[in-house]
Amino acid sequence: MLVAEQLEKSIGGKRIIHPISFKVTRGEFVTVLGPNGAGKSTLFKLLSLATQPSKGKIFINGSKATTLSSNLRKEIGVISHHTFLYDNLSALENLKFYGQAYQVCDLDKRIKEVLRFVGLQLYIHDPVRTYSRGMQQRLSIARAILHNPSILFLDEPYTGLDQHAIQILNSVLQSLNKDNRTIFMITHNYEEALTLSNRLIVLTKGKVVYDADTSGIKAEDFRRIYLELVGSEKS
Repeated sequence: MLVAEQLEKSIGGKRIIHPISFKVTRGEFVTVLGPNGAGKSTLFKLLSLATQPSKGKIFINGSKATTLSSNLRKEIGVISHHTFLYDNLSALENLKFYGQAYQVCDLDKRIKEVLRFVGLQLYIHDPVRTYSRGMQQRLSIARAILHNPSILFLDEPYTGLDQHAIQILNSVLQSLNKDNRTIFMITHNYEEALTLSNRLIVLTKGKVVYDADTSGIKAEDFRRIYLELVGSEKS
């Protein structure tokens, strides 16, 4: 579903991402962890086609991807701590805007489906500015899956959420993954990563230092491994 081949990124002569190669199969839930400055956000931007690599290649669903790959953008859904929603518009108006941009067929029906899926069908006409942070994040998921993408990219989706909102978000993500959706998430929250993911990658100083499935790993064991890997770097 997603292949990175010798991916590198340098900015202003400084190498942010060292050569990285990995494959993500369809239906996998992969989470990338690492301290601040590890290159996680840069990797996210590369894989979600927001920026171009300095070297290397990215393949999505078998096709080579670039920032100009408009056809492949339909395969991608992006969820961030920035919701990319318009505060003064309702949920319906927001989703109509994005649905028309992606030329979603039978848009009104699809909007009702995704709002029901994220539990916001009763708030369809409410302005987004009246939503709680958790509701806004759920609406951003509805926005991201509106065009039925094959792979979802999430960048620190737990930012600003309380525990109740985190539980709801996790339930939505688990449902998406059970639907054989490929999910690639960046987060600092290794407890949630262990709960949701079937594979963890740890990035430090732009390099992959850990890549393993989560089966049989206990939270306390991974915490010890993680702290050993990142050393004194701030998480």
